[in-house]
Amino acid sequence: MVTEVPAFWRTKPLDEMSPSEWESLCDGCGRCCLHKLEDIDSGLYFYTNVACRLLDSETCRCTNYLQRMALVKDCIQISPADSEQFNWLPTTCAYRRVVEGRGLEWWHPLISGDRNTVHEARISVRGRIVDENTVSADQLEDHIISWVDF
Repeated sequence: MVTEVPAFWRTKPLDEMSPSEWESLCDGCGRCCLHKLEDIDSGLYFYTNVACRLLDSETCRCTNYLQRMALVKDCIQISPADSEQFNWLPTTCAYRRVVEGRGLEWWHPLISGDRNTVHEARISVRGRIVDENTVSADQLEDHIISWVDF
């Protein structure tokens, strides 16, 4: 069943969204918590299946969201002020989609009314990741994946 929700993401600039509106844009896929490699020459990002140690592999949510910045030195807080630099986010990410004027997909919880559709659509990382504690930095290239749409 599709839930009717006011489409604030269509009418409000990112920097005018309330904190709860901003947070609700996150679809809970967990893709932003994957380790990425950047090709310095091309500027392209390559995602790996290696996830931050704080990412819950079942829920695809951070296990310590409020303290993540203190616990993970390279954790990046996504904010409206950084919207011009969202190119490192996957093309499926709602934050990037809104910035690019593409709207939200059917599986996004704000559209579907169900937090599980992101998993049912296989957009989330559920069941497809390894913990960062099991992979060394020099092994990251061996874990580059192709299932993240860019």
